[in-house]
Amino acid sequence: MSQKCLDRRGRWRNKVVSFRISPEEDLELERAVRLSGLTKQEYITRRILCREVVVQGNPRVYKALRNELNAVTAELQRLEPGMAVEPELVETLQLLADLLTGMKEGSDHAGT
Repeated sequence: MSQKCLDRRGRWRNKVVSFRISPEEDLELERAVRLSGLTKQEYITRRILCREVVVQGNPRVYKALRNELNAVTAELQRLEPGMAVEPELVETLQLLADLLTGMKEGSDHAGT
């Protein structure tokens, strides 16, 4: 028998919510989950309920960040002058910029 799934407040999570997304949306969701360091369930729950997603730096998050930056760099290097940048790449860049800005702000406040 499976273990009961409790949230951080000790409430039993026994409701199932499912929905369909496109393969492109799935890639975007997977990227955001990897960079958040949260489980997919926790990430989606926080986003749906308009709760803040605070990224806690750990080796897994840093590895995901490095891999995403490498992928973005490779994609940008592939582009030739005058080529349009795909909207998905722009969204990924914005996500990475927001994440890095948040990390910088967090480190600025850590010393005060």
